[in-house]
Amino acid sequence: MKNLLLEKKINLIETKRCCIGIIGLGYVGLPLSILFAKNNFKLIGFDIDKKKISEIKKNNSYIDRISNKDISLINKNGNFYSKFSHIAKCDVIIICVPTPLKNDDSPDLSYIKTTINSIKNFLKKGQVIILESTSYPGTTKDEIYQKIKNKFEIGENFFLGFSSERIDPGKNENSIQNIPKVVSGYSKNCLKIISNFYSKSFNEIVESKSIEIAEFSKLLENIYRSVNIGFINEMKILADKMNIDIFDVISLANTKPYGFRRFYPGPGIGGHCIPVDPSYLYWKSVRVGLPAKFINLSAKINVLVLDFLIKKILKNLKSKKITLAKSKILILGLSYKKDLDDIRESASVRLINKLLKKGLKKISAHDPFVKDKISIKKVKRVNSLNSKVLKSFDIVLLMTDHDLFDYDLIKKNSNLIIDCRGRFEVKGNVQRG
Repeated sequence: MKNLLLEKKINLIETKRCCIGIIGLGYVGLPLSILFAKNNFKLIGFDIDKKKISEIKKNNSYIDRISNKDISLINKNGNFYSKFSHIAKCDVIIICVPTPLKNDDSPDLSYIKTTINSIKNFLKKGQVIILESTSYPGTTKDEIYQKIKNKFEIGENFFLGFSSERIDPGKNENSIQNIPKVVSGYSKNCLKIISNFYSKSFNEIVESKSIEIAEFSKLLENIYRSVNIGFINEMKILADKMNIDIFDVISLANTKPYGFRRFYPGPGIGGHCIPVDPSYLYWKSVRVGLPAKFINLSAKINVLVLDFLIKKILKNLKSKKITLAKSKILILGLSYKKDLDDIRESASVRLINKLLKKGLKKISAHDPFVKDKISIKKVKRVNSLNSKVLKSFDIVLLMTDHDLFDYDLIKKNSNLIIDCRGRFEVKGNVQRG
């Protein structure tokens, strides 16, 4: 028997007469909004941050890689609110709210829970809800299905699913349609409509057998990176102990045409995904009675790499007979990855705070991408680099290898460089960090 409500909704999607509601207009929700606007869908955007709503209405972008022109486009195709009563007008609702960690590293689903509580009284038959926020397997059913199952027949007169976001900040915000889109649904009808919906904007749709498999796959993608980064960071520390440059080792190993995929070490992990996602699956693994040891171990190593850097800094200062209080340290790069303004879970910020606690008082920082987005007490901001500025520091730490940096200038004028990114050859005034 045909589901007339399902067929009607699919027809609205096919003819692009459906209205898309996007909850959370940050690093995921804003690029999604732009993509749907470019595909001529009507939008209603929601964010509890009134400043974001205000900026959008003024055609101003608050993410550096997204242009004001694109913000103007979504303004033409939709309306934006900090309250949720307009949810009733939406045919498809996509939830892109943050899923951070609590102080004890357990999942913080408060944004998802608050969102569902805020919209549930405005939901109506025929709507579709898709969760794009990353969380542990079971979240979509526990936090959404369980809250609305008594009001609707899920899969018959209301549709629910999960689709993992695959945005790589600084790389693909403006081309997310080229990344295969994983989709899942609570039932076959849910999967059918969700798959149909995303196929109108994404080039390739990959259907999951279940919501839980899709949720797990998103975590696996990022934990794979976290584990390998932790491994290569441990190898870096070991190589350093043997007076071997890990980047030379990686270069040789990478000549093998099979069985090896290179990962580069750094000063620690950053961003939302890599530092956070492993803890979500580890928390779940404990609850099912099988604590995931690799996840926990890699997380610890990725934290310990900062201690390795601190020991190297202190050792160099001691060898030069420079007291901690008088030492002058320059941090190059505050964002967690190059050519980006994103400081979420920044290793540089964590290092600075650790150094301050150790008694280093003269710490400066330079980052051409991060301007007014960070304020660290007792840290001086260096707006531009020149030979005089560089020579004034005892140690220069390359934490983020922005392409805008003049590496020749840095190399020629620094007393000592601790290079965490492999941009310099280890000799003369350069040490590996």
